Amino acid sequence: MLSSDTTTEPVEATQAPKKLPFPPVTRTQILHCSYHYWHPLYRAITPKARLIPLSDAFLSYLRADGIVLPPDNPSRAAMMGDDSGIETSDSEDDGDQEDPSEEWSDIHIQIEETIRELDGKVTPKLNWSAPKDATWIAVTNDLQCQTPNDIYLLLKSSDFITHDLEHVFDDTDPEPEDSVSTTEDLDTTNIPYYLVLRKYFNLNPSLEFRCFVRNRTLLCMCQRDLNHFDFLFAMRDMLVSRIQTFFDEKLKDTFPEPNFVFDVYVPPPHERVWLIDINPWALRTDPLLFSWLEILTMKDLAPLEDEVVRLSLRDDGCSASPDNDSAAAAEEIENISSVPELRLVERDDPEAYGFTSPQYSAHKLPRDVVDASQSGTGGMASFMQQWKDLLAQERQQQQAESSDDE
Repeated sequence: MLSSDTTTEPVEATQAPKKLPFPPVTRTQILHCSYHYWHPLYRAITPKARLIPLSDAFLSYLRADGIVLPPDNPSRAAMMGDDSGIETSDSEDDGDQEDPSEEWSDIHIQIEETIRELDGKVTPKLNWSAPKDATWIAVTNDLQCQTPNDIYLLLKSSDFITHDLEHVFDDTDPEPEDSVSTTEDLDTTNIPYYLVLRKYFNLNPSLEFRCFVRNRTLLCMCQRDLNHFDFLFAMRDMLVSRIQTFFDEKLKDTFPEPNFVFDVYVPPPHERVWLIDINPWALRTDPLLFSWLEILTMKDLAPLEDEVVRLSLRDDGCSASPDNDSAAAAEEIENISSVPELRLVERDDPEAYGFTSPQYSAHKLPRDVVDASQSGTGGMASFMQQWKDLLAQERQQQQAESSDDE
């Protein structure tokens, strides 16, 4: 039997599956990972946040082409500069442009009030995604927002937000026949969308971790930031213990899906774990330091309560001495761990030390935009002015064509 196993395993290892062996991903599972669904369950273990339900008018504004912002406050306009290139309804060239927020003034007011309630600084996201790919356009170069227009600018510049609005149910499977769910009739036109505003705090990215759960078992976890942090290695056992306990006590038996991915933050003094996000067990979720094939083919962890001391028995039925037969005992004990792996970026990892490489900088952005964002405020101001000039030329051309048609 042993020889048979040893001859077949290498063959299996070299034959990659034609399709990753994911279980079916349904619309119900995607909705369970929406912030508005799980936040009420875990409010006490998440950073302070407020949810604002979004109207069809506001969603239409987010989906519309172009970036036209409501009238901005004077202090913000001074910070952006006259040549920022972002159009607002009080721009000189847009005297006839209506204030886009007039159609959703109640939401605009709620956003202003929420920013004040959360001490003047927030980070935004929709149901599933934060506009992390659009921070290049923000004055602070991060997700920190102090005005509603900061939020609108990030949301309308983000491909991640577009995915939430247009493609969140892509590649999902039909609900099981015995399911009582009614999500088959749900699409991106009738999803209950929310704007999530989280109180801004100085998050240390080295202490964020992504955790993978299969069959309600914490299978493995890794850094979210892809840089090497030497101090994490001395903390590895402590972090594993903290996160495992957090999962067992807070998530294991309360989240409705048996398979999911969650992100946590373990700030100093590393005694408390905060839930940051929950993601579907699906290809769309970035496995970061793992590959999905590696995760999907991992062996199940041995439950701690099932661990027993195994003794080899001699032919006479008596137990063998562990000292004398340690090698034989080791062969009999299956090589199954009961502790999930915490994978960290090694010092010599060629992917490490990316401090100077902005994350998401090449995410479907033109090269000139990326170059401008890396050139500081001067580069962005120059790019914005060019953008503004192009928009003005296009507007003049359209007006000329309209005159010719008349």
